[in-house]
Amino acid sequence: MTDQTPAPYDILFEPVQIGPFTTKNRFYQVPHCNGMGYRDPSAQAAMRKIKAEGGWSVVCTEQVEIHPTSDIAPFIELRIWDDQDLPALRRIADAIHEGGGLAGIELAHNGMNAPNQISRETPLGPAHLPVAPDTIAPVQARAMSLQDIEDLRRWHRNAVRRSLEAGYDVVYVYGAHGYGTPHHFLSRRYNNRTDAYGGSLENRMRLLRELLEDTVDEVAGRAAVACRITVEEEIDGGITREDIEGVLRDLGELPDLWDFAMGSWEGDSVTSRFAPEGRQEEFVAGLKKLTSKPVVGVGRFTSPDAMVRQVKAGILDLIGAARPSIADPFLPNKIRDGRLNLIRECIGCNICVSGDLTMSPIRCTQNPSMGEEWRRGWHPERIRTKESDSRILVVGAGPSGLEAARALGVRGYDVVLAEAGRDLGGRVTAESKLPGLSAWGRVKEYREAALAELANVEIYRESPMTGEDIVEFGFEHVITATGATWRTDGVARFHTTAMPIAEGMQVLGPDDLFAGRLPEGKKVVVYDDDHYYLGGVVAELLEQSGYDVSIVTTGSQVSSWTNNTFEVNRIQRRLIESDIARVTDHAVVSVGVGGVRIKDVYAGLERDLDCDAVVMVTARLPREELYVDLVARRDAGEIASVRGIGDSWGPGTIAAAVWSGRRAAEEFDAVLPSNDEVPFRREVTQLA
Repeated sequence: MTDQTPAPYDILFEPVQIGPFTTKNRFYQVPHCNGMGYRDPSAQAAMRKIKAEGGWSVVCTEQVEIHPTSDIAPFIELRIWDDQDLPALRRIADAIHEGGGLAGIELAHNGMNAPNQISRETPLGPAHLPVAPDTIAPVQARAMSLQDIEDLRRWHRNAVRRSLEAGYDVVYVYGAHGYGTPHHFLSRRYNNRTDAYGGSLENRMRLLRELLEDTVDEVAGRAAVACRITVEEEIDGGITREDIEGVLRDLGELPDLWDFAMGSWEGDSVTSRFAPEGRQEEFVAGLKKLTSKPVVGVGRFTSPDAMVRQVKAGILDLIGAARPSIADPFLPNKIRDGRLNLIRECIGCNICVSGDLTMSPIRCTQNPSMGEEWRRGWHPERIRTKESDSRILVVGAGPSGLEAARALGVRGYDVVLAEAGRDLGGRVTAESKLPGLSAWGRVKEYREAALAELANVEIYRESPMTGEDIVEFGFEHVITATGATWRTDGVARFHTTAMPIAEGMQVLGPDDLFAGRLPEGKKVVVYDDDHYYLGGVVAELLEQSGYDVSIVTTGSQVSSWTNNTFEVNRIQRRLIESDIARVTDHAVVSVGVGGVRIKDVYAGLERDLDCDAVVMVTARLPREELYVDLVARRDAGEIASVRGIGDSWGPGTIAAAVWSGRRAAEEFDAVLPSNDEVPFRREVTQLA
């Protein structure tokens, strides 16, 4: 670690004045959701504190509902409905301050995005329209009267006052992502009013102006006022560049900070499969010239050189981040200290987003401690030292094995990592070669770099291991991370037993494609009963290789679970543009020579689909043979302990595999409670 900032990045560590406060650098964790909200405030406080420790000068909450008419359940966000919510909010602000950062709070009235399923209040918006954009519910918003607008301004003032009581330094007016009521009023898509709040841009921005003026007046210099605003809605009739330029010309000097965002969360957090780092630049460039106030924006920035260019080119004053701050909460400090090779670069997979959309605590493929800071006491950079002189063998250098070896090495144990093949990374290495997934290789690259700095970890490639080998070499403690194999018998969700497959028909799985074995013939059917990303990616790969591809899935959309990673719409578009036939709501029920038989999952109607080969993207079988053998040897006293992790224990996401490796390292040599007990801390609601 060096004591001096590397010269090329000095500009990133300059202070920036935001209202009454001065930041310690240009790194700004913009508001982001996390699936914890009002349910897990202590967990969120610990997560935000660690980001402040890691060097983020400003650390913000997610959107905070200001009133029961802003209830976006089932999604779990923070609330500031009344004073009962202040202890939780204060705990988060205090934690951020303890970590050394300024605390920001994003006050949100979600308007037409709030179905109010808990409060049962009538949603409010500029017009009589169904709630939008995230919830397709049989609920309509009521066009706000002038009295409703007056009420909203009062609710927002109350929330500002409470935010100051809770100790926040930066208070937001939120009008971005299609979520805030100011966004709905500004957008012609939702605002068809003919009164003083509709029609001209001046009228459509009137509510935003009033909320900003109210907030500036209420804080009275005690906090900075930020405005998060949509710069491009990317939809017919939505907010345009002309609109945002007009807003900045009129209102540019009102808040202390402008936070530029896209017109949807999906547009702001595009995965690496569909957009490069800095995707938002084309929409943001030039706006800074319209205000003297500092501006912040995002772009999945992981390269410090890209960050420096944003500042030097006059595009941004502050480098905003959600996903990169999740993947590596210590990214700023690592840049400061010249440890660039140890940055956990965000891979843009959006597994973090899935936490919020599934109402579960946030998780991250690169950073397994994300969401576990309070629940399990995990830290992204620190882990308790070893508790014995045990030597540990990790078999398999996929994502779980690499993480287990890395974390055990950091604890100080002597570790041997044995990989059967030449390349490290397992499924990550294979999948990162698929269309659009090259960034996923960062999972392996970070861990290879980290392991290279650990003299107590030895890596042996092309070293397949048997139970007999392990006993012969004298290893007493073994962790098996041997991965899983994709099935080719059709077993998954629809079929829980093997489907009929005719002899002579070529049936492949993803593992065949990874190994370079391609289908014979011209026409290929991909059967996707996995529903995550791989089915769609495999179809793309085959189409790019010259095949006539049809993809059959039991879902109503291809790769339907990617709705939780904001990819499902882009995947459908990509398949349509690639001329890949999508056969949704159908299951393959049998494979014959020259084709497959498919069945409508609702009506049960069957028909034939011609093809020369089938690629199954269905379920996986754990490679658990070594683990089973070692359990028997442990019971016979030949070894002391064995633990299975990752896909070899239970096939899942890459994020789950990495998390499993970290857990194995955390729990090695620990005295664990009975599995009758809850293995993590949880916050239980106090009875009224």
